[in-house]
Amino acid sequence: MNNLQNKFVETLPSDWRLCRLKAVANIRYGLGQPPSELTTGVAMIRATDVDAGSIRTNNLLRVNPAELPKDRNPYLKTDEIIVVRSGAYTGDSAIVPFALEGSVAGYDMVATVTRASAQFVAHSLLSKYVLEDQIHTLTLRAAQPHLNAEELGSIVLALPSSRREQERIAAYLDKTCAAIDTVIEKKQKQLETLDALRKSIIHKAVTRGLDDSEELKDSGVDYLGRIPKHWRHDHLKRVCVRIQTGTTPPTANTEYYVDGTIPWYTPGCYNGDLYLEESSKLINDLAYQDNKLRLFPAESIFLIGIGATIGKVAMTKTEASCNQQITAIVCNSEVSSKYMTYQMKIYEGIIPKISQYTTLPIMDQVKMGYLRVTIPSTIEEQKLIADYLDAKTAELQELTQNITDQIRTLEQYRKSLIHECVTGKRRITEEDLKEHHA
Repeated sequence: MNNLQNKFVETLPSDWRLCRLKAVANIRYGLGQPPSELTTGVAMIRATDVDAGSIRTNNLLRVNPAELPKDRNPYLKTDEIIVVRSGAYTGDSAIVPFALEGSVAGYDMVATVTRASAQFVAHSLLSKYVLEDQIHTLTLRAAQPHLNAEELGSIVLALPSSRREQERIAAYLDKTCAAIDTVIEKKQKQLETLDALRKSIIHKAVTRGLDDSEELKDSGVDYLGRIPKHWRHDHLKRVCVRIQTGTTPPTANTEYYVDGTIPWYTPGCYNGDLYLEESSKLINDLAYQDNKLRLFPAESIFLIGIGATIGKVAMTKTEASCNQQITAIVCNSEVSSKYMTYQMKIYEGIIPKISQYTTLPIMDQVKMGYLRVTIPSTIEEQKLIADYLDAKTAELQELTQNITDQIRTLEQYRKSLIHECVTGKRRITEEDLKEHHA
């Protein structure tokens, strides 16, 4: 396997060897689609439950054990490894903890490691030389990433000859990665706190204003609460000149998409910011001339009215268009578009709860027009509030970016540490473990 060594791990310690995963593990497929979905029963682990070495347990599907196949044992054992075999997270894996003993795997594959340390192999499957250099390379060949049992079994692993060294490395990585993950979790909670603070600041500013001494009145709407006495509250449609969904020019007519200059937004363009930046596509003026595209002026408010991200809102900097999942809101001259965008931000958590459901949550343009909004009596006051929120959210965004960068650095360190340890670049001794436990 010298060519494989050169390709994946470059050099190995003299007392290490290369082998295929199938040489140290037996691989089987999971159950596929669940026979039924229950609130109680046997836990089923699906691809969405597997997350970079761990298994999320907060939303596990339950299946009827009586409907599980009788011709083979479908149940998982502690230290078996689940590998995602299709979709965006193909190759992601996690070892089964004792707490999930007796659960079953969904559509994924299960590796039962019998001739090496299961914990060492589990760490190896998350390393760069396996996940990125081998599995991702294999799955790039298809439009839909997919990995079968034969391909997984052919994955090359680097193994210390000594089982004790494998276990020592695994124990070191277990403790070190757990410590890193604890720090990451704390920083993610800091991000959640900052996001809650941002929402609170926006809500207070667009419902109470900037002067805490203002006399208040009841708005009559629970989620708006009490508002300054000189403000008005009304239906959104009363302060707009246009509330209308977008369109998608027929993709069969490729001429509409050649040398485009008109930004065309979809729900995938939203990132939580106040403004929409990079559009999904640029469409040319021919689509508009043929009445296949709806154009909206600069500073239009684009609100997602259908789908998983319903309620998300942002405004445009320039004249733009959008698809039919998005509703454009164009304010009249008495209302600041930026202020109203901030106002609509408080609906991001409300709209998903009040939308009518079919197969997807929907908030149509008529219902959207009846949303209640609060409006300061002068546009100057609206602009002052918007400027204040620009400054406050910019401060919070800087803090958020700083913490996000720290999380990214920790994740990169974790990845590098695993790679170095499971390829022998960093040798772990008994002294390392003693220091680690000290």
